[in-house]
Order: sequence, then structure tokens, then C-alpha cells
Amino acid sequence: MNRRRPSRSASSDELLTTLHDLTSRARREVELHQARVELAEAIQREMLPPGLPSAPGLRSAARYAPARSGLDIGGDWYDGFVLPDGALAFAVGDVQGHDVEAAAFMGQTRIAMRAFALTADDPGEVMSRTNDLLLAADTGLLATCTFVRLDPATRELRSARAGHVAAVWSTADGRAGTTDDEGGLPLGVQSGEEYPVTTRSLGGEGAFVLLTDGVVEGPSYSLDEGLDEVVRLVRSRVAEDADALADAVMGSAERTGHQDDAAVLVLRHGGPGSGGG
Repeated sequence: MNRRRPSRSASSDELLTTLHDLTSRARREVELHQARVELAEAIQREMLPPGLPSAPGLRSAARYAPARSGLDIGGDWYDGFVLPDGALAFAVGDVQGHDVEAAAFMGQTRIAMRAFALTADDPGEVMSRTNDLLLAADTGLLATCTFVRLDPATRELRSARAGHVAAVWSTADGRAGTTDDEGGLPLGVQSGEEYPVTTRSLGGEGAFVLLTDGVVEGPSYSLDEGLDEVVRLVRSRVAEDADALADAVMGSAERTGHQDDAAVLVLRHGGPGSGGG
């Protein structure tokens, strides 16, 4: 009962001090968040290849769209490079998460696969070695991935899949579908995992499309519905060049209402849209 209420000026000073402290804290948090965004964007930008390889009768094109939540950055990636024996290697993958750690893990995965592909000509072995290396890093993250090796002379395509969404294919004569390759567990789950290799021919005119689940799955589509939509799209536009087809497939991701990253890699073989590299 004997307590005295503080004066109005004292209460105002305390309020102003509290507001200043809260404003300073909020500013620091915004600056930290912006720094994390800039770091993640830099990692993503540096990890995606500046270009993709082509060869006579084969054109490649890729597209990437970031997530619509989190840091607007994540772990989806694509890659393509020429191997020492002249074969072409391509990969598409998806790391869990949408933050700096996911982007960094994506970079580790991509670099590891490139390194192992230089000494191992079996896609399954490349995948197994990458898996064991990532487990040794003990990050607790995992990734799905498809890695393919294409002989430009014979058009033989050998692929291995680690828990990743199926690829889409179509030929100029109207046939189209999704791959049903046997695969292994995602990378980073279990050591010693083996990844079966599937061999197919890219003879004649057509397209082979690698993608991530952000392209085909979202609030508007289930995974199967999204894949069916991309199959119809690729079949109807298979005569177009690689860039136009990649744009069209990425456009289908918008119709899913997705909030995930999305990546597409198109191999357009034979025909006028895939001339010499």
C-alpha cells in the first residue's frame, strides 16, 4: 500500500529504452537473416554449372526455380560435364531443406559426384562412393539423385537412381512414359548401399527429361498426376528444341502450386532441335 507509482517521465523513459532495445534486436536479426540469404544465394549460384555439354545429335538444357518459402534457396541442383573418355555426365538431385546447410550439402554432393565420375565409369559406383563420403561427413542430411552417363557415339545411356523421382521420356513417333528403373536409398541414409544401373538407348529422335519432385508435386497435383502431366507435355512438344522444352516443363511446375525447389534437365536427341554441339 505504501508503494509509489513512478512518475510519468520515468515510465516514458523506460518505454523508450525498451523500444530502442527491441528495435536494435530486430535490426540485428534482419541483418543476420539477410546475410544468410546472401550466403545461400552465393552457394547456389556458384554450384550450378554455367553451361551444359552437347554433342552432335544431342542438345541439353536446364532450368531451376527456388522455393517459395524459407530462404528462397535450397538443395535442388542439376549438373552436366564432359568426362575424360569423351562421355557426357548429367545429374539432377534434391537435398532436404531450404537453408544454408541444404545449399552447402548440395555443393558437397555435386562436387563428390564429379570427382568420383572421373575415375569410375559405372554410374552405380559413382553413386555408392558419393553416398559413403556424405555419410562420413555426418551432416544428418540426405539427398535424392539421378546420375546418368551418355556415350555420344553409341547413344547408350547408363543411369543410377538414389530414391529420386522417375525421369520422363518421349520419342518422335508418339511413344512416351516414365522410367521404372530399380534404384537405391537416398544418399546419406545407409552406408554400403548399392545402386543398380539401367542401360537404354537414345536412338532416333526424342527427349529424355530429368527433374525434381518440385516440378511434378504440389498442392494442386499428386506426384503421379504431375508426372502424367509432364509426360503429356513432353509427348506433345518433343519436336521442339531443348531450351523450349525445358521452359515448357518448368512451366508445368507453376501449375502444381508448388512451394518446393524445382529443377529440370532436358536431353534432346536426334532431329533438328538437337544438332551438333
